[in-house]
This record gives sequence, C-alpha cells and structure tokens, in this order.
Amino acid sequence: MSTGTKKMPKLSFLDIWLLSFGFLGIQFGFALQNANASRILQTFGADVEHLSWFWLAAPLTGLIVQPIVGHYSDRTWNKLGRRKPYFLVGAILASIALILMPNAGQFAQFMPAMFVGAGFLMIMDASINIAMEPFRALVADMLPSDQRTLGFSVQTTLIGIGAVIGSALPYILKNYLGVDNPAAENEVPLNVIYSFFIGAAVLIISILITVSGVKEYSPEEYEAFHGKAPDEEEETGFFQIFKDFANIPNNMWRLGLVQFFSWFALFSMWVFTTPAIAQHIYGLPVSDTSSAAYNDAGDWVGIIFGVYNGVSAVYAFFVLPWLAKVTSRKMAHSISLICGAIGFFSVYFITNEDYLVISMIGIGFAWASILAMPYAILAGSIPSGKMGVYMGIFNFFIVIPQIINGIFGGPLIKNVFGEQAIYALIIAGCSFTLAAILVVFVKDEDEPESDETAIDV
Repeated sequence: MSTGTKKMPKLSFLDIWLLSFGFLGIQFGFALQNANASRILQTFGADVEHLSWFWLAAPLTGLIVQPIVGHYSDRTWNKLGRRKPYFLVGAILASIALILMPNAGQFAQFMPAMFVGAGFLMIMDASINIAMEPFRALVADMLPSDQRTLGFSVQTTLIGIGAVIGSALPYILKNYLGVDNPAAENEVPLNVIYSFFIGAAVLIISILITVSGVKEYSPEEYEAFHGKAPDEEEETGFFQIFKDFANIPNNMWRLGLVQFFSWFALFSMWVFTTPAIAQHIYGLPVSDTSSAAYNDAGDWVGIIFGVYNGVSAVYAFFVLPWLAKVTSRKMAHSISLICGAIGFFSVYFITNEDYLVISMIGIGFAWASILAMPYAILAGSIPSGKMGVYMGIFNFFIVIPQIINGIFGGPLIKNVFGEQAIYALIIAGCSFTLAAILVVFVKDEDEPESDETAIDV
C-alpha cells in the first residue's frame, strides 16, 4: 500500500540475500532454543505437565516487545539506519542469553535451576524478538510488490539453513566430533552447552554481515517511494500503538486467524516433540528425563527439526514462489498447511525413528509458507509508513495462541491423554487443517499479476 510518486527499484539477488542474511543467525539460535529448551528444563526438574508453562516466557515477551520495537523502528533514522539498530542490539542480547541458558545450573544457589533456565529463556526470546521483527519490516521497506514473495522466500531459505545447522549441532558434536551427551543428573550435556556457545557466535557474525552489507533508504528516498515519511506524522508517541491497534485492517484480522491456528500447532511441536518421541518411539517412561536414551531422543529431535527446516529452505526458494505464481499466494499457503497437517498426523503411526524424517517433509512445507506467505500478503494490506508497528502487532496473532496453548496444553496432555505427549502432535495436525481452511477467507489486496521468481544477479 504505497502512496509514493517514484517507482521502487528492483534489487539484485545479492542485495536480497544480504537483506535477510542476519536471519540465518537468528534462526540458528531460535532452532537451538526450540529443539533443546524442553530437554534443558526437564533436566533441571520440570515435568511434562508444566513444560508448556515455562515456555510461556517466550510468547509473553514477544507480545510486549514486538509492537514496541516495530513502532519505534518506524521512526528511527540515524547513521546506522532505520531497522538495523534494533536487530543489532537484539542479537547482542540474544547471544548473551544463549551462553547463559544451558548453564543455568550454575545459578541454582539463588533459586531452582529450572526457574533460572526459564528466566534465561525469556531473555533469549525477548532478544530474538527485538532482532526478528525489524527484518520483516526491512524486506517490505526495501522491495517492490513484485519482489516481496521472493524476498520473504529468500528470508525463509536463510531461516531454514540456520535452523538446520542449529537443530542438528548437538547431534553432530556428539556423533562426529566426540563431544558425548551423557551428563550427571541435573546437568546439561556438554554437546548441548557447546552448541549454544557456537550459536551465540554465529548469531553475532550473521547480523554484522547484514548491518555492514545493507544500506537502508534515507527519509527522503523512503518518502519518494512510499509517501510521507513516518517521522513527519503528527502523532508519534508510545500511545499511538494503541490507536494503530484499534485501526487494524480487516484483512489483517483474517490473516491473524490463520496465524492463530498455525502457531498453536507450532507451539505444540516445539514443546512436546522431545517427550513425545522419547515415549512413543523410544518407549521410555514419562519419568525418564536424564538417561542416555532420553538424551539420544533429544539429539534425534534436533536432527528431525533440522530436516523440516532444511526442507523449508529448499521449498521456499525453489517451489513456493513458483506455486504462488501458478495458483495464488493464498492457495500456495493453504496447500502447504495441509501438507504440514498430514506430517503431524503421520507421526502417530510411526514406530521407527528413521521414518520421522518423512513426517518432517510436510511440516517443512508448512513452516516455509508460514514464514513467507502471510507477510507477503500482509505487506499489501497496511500503510507503508506503519509497516514496522503493524508487523509487530501482527505478532499478537503468533504469541496469543502460544500463550493459550502454554496455559492449557500441559494440563490437557496430563489429564485427558495420560501424559502421552504424542497427542499434542495430533492436536497440532488438526490446528494446521483449520488454518488451511481459513486461508480461503483472506483477501490478497496487493498480489501482482506475475510475482516474479527470477531476479537479476
């Protein structure tokens, strides 16, 4: 939704790649968190029923942080840039949290280690949110409409690459570099600790590549392409966020409902996959959370999480833009979500851990689309001068379902399904199916006639 008088230039492949390269590091850290946080918290004493409660720290911080960061990044203009100052600060804080979280046991003299770990999880997720939100707005700022699907797809590809390596790193360190995973009771295995250290370094380096390689538009250039610069608007104070929330476009509400069920499913996967696989595939009792077999299950979850992220990288780069072009962005998203639902349902019928890789293929299709299509559609439905704040508010539809799932998911699994975490993945499949149906009611107000998949190198 641009009101500028000058047509935005198309960016080269290298420019688009650099635009989102920092997301590789963000997702590297995010993947380590997703694949290992439940294992770390259970090592420190959390049980299956309460796992989702500790995970509430993550979406609660996102609910608060992202709209604020989006609002102020819309109005930040300095020598470093407009969005870049925020994801640089977020990356530094997230790297510190990555180093501290697996070492939470060192602080157990102050309070139980699992609460310290949950606190570091909150700090980590808040910092990742600070870094993540401006990247969405940066792509919308810098790319014309007919390159946005491609831009978000490239971003998803980089997310997938970072997540593959981050998810698989504990397994790689143990099986190929000799860093063994057994540890004393209530201690995090060394391969996990070293993985978090490496993740902190990768996060900082990748963010610095984007910061040094991307030149954001100046206020004058921004106005020429998009219309009136946001810092010239009459109301720029903090409470403007609430006014913007009251004026959410109708199409954003429709997209938000799709996001609600999509992220409800994802939260179930991240929280419950490790105990689900340990119980359902490895045959371990619910109480077994510190044995070598349990840690083997946790390492394998990292591998299969790496698979779905790897699939998402390939799917986002080679298939998703093409599928959106030959059908529509809406249809591409709905098809991808259905594939993800099938992936979740299939886990129930698998008894061999190797076959879980097949399930992750469909989930990878859905993950790629969730990271790209809603944002490509949303960018055409909101005022360009409020891209940051509305991308931040859009995050409400990501964190609210996680909060609801976090409050009720654990008790549901314990009291209705007898602590059998596999049923959390069945619920996730149902949730993806609902999301796929609801995509039908979304309007793509800015879909170009031919959303280009080829770019100039």
